[in-house]
Amino acid sequence: MSSTRLAKLLEFLESEPNDPFILYALATEYNNQNDAEKAYSFYLQLTDNHPDYVGTYYHLGKLYEKDGQKEKAIEVYQKGMVTARNKRDMHAFSELQGAYNTAAGLDYEDD
Repeated sequence: MSSTRLAKLLEFLESEPNDPFILYALATEYNNQNDAEKAYSFYLQLTDNHPDYVGTYYHLGKLYEKDGQKEKAIEVYQKGMVTARNKRDMHAFSELQGAYNTAAGLDYEDD
């Protein structure tokens, strides 16, 4: 099923090579298949060419964290929070802030 979905997305990409939703779907699909190199490629295309596509930042940050690149993840979460705030997307902002707090070690609880 997954390879069929990937093939279909690649087909869509041929006809709409700059569609942010297709780029995001491909990044997510490659990420789900543990193909980090291709996932990074599509996520970074999004941040470069579609910086207002808010969903990118959370997943790109998580991928960096998974690869042990915490500082890059924190940077991505910060950029995403700015983007989400500018778009007035408080739900995305909250998710990014939570991910940022966890990555930065700020999600402690009082004893």
